[in-house]
Amino acid sequence: MKLTVNEIFYSLQGEGGRNGEASIFIRLTMCNLACSFCDTDFAEGDGMSLEEILDVIEQYPCKWIIWTGGEPTIQLKDQHLAFFREKGYKQAIETNGTRRVPTLIDYITCSPKQDYESIKSRIPVVNEIRMPIKKGDPIPEISVFPKADNYFLSPIFDDNKMNEDNVAYCVELIKQHPEWRLSLQLHKLIHIE
Repeated sequence: MKLTVNEIFYSLQGEGGRNGEASIFIRLTMCNLACSFCDTDFAEGDGMSLEEILDVIEQYPCKWIIWTGGEPTIQLKDQHLAFFREKGYKQAIETNGTRRVPTLIDYITCSPKQDYESIKSRIPVVNEIRMPIKKGDPIPEISVFPKADNYFLSPIFDDNKMNEDNVAYCVELIKQHPEWRLSLQLHKLIHIE
């Protein structure tokens, strides 16, 4: 079993409900969306066996993997997750919500970009909704999203720099809709990977 991997790195989770926690990021290639604000190169990658991935991540003291992309659900299956679970890893996923998530995931972050109303049919429950927002974007009623522990608005950054207009806009939205919380991209603010 192989996965096409863009990069593997060890850092802190920079946003959302696990903000500040040490995590091993495994970025898979391919995405089914083309978001104008995407800051990720996910087109290129190398085929790696699960054992090769394990050889890379075993050097880190952390036991949290974050599967990200692109859109990791294009490649990631329960067989892959079972391999790492057997090695003692907990596993999170960052998905756009357009596809079903494998059942062995321990923590689901859904970052919806379109077609909000249909996400519930594919992923009825998530740990967090983290919605990217720029000034002027409307937010849908929270009830259209899957049930979540946390609902975050995440201001879109420009070229890895905080956009103050987007932040101010999110702050005002949250003041009007207090069921949402703010999630800044801490990793970009403190300049870590």
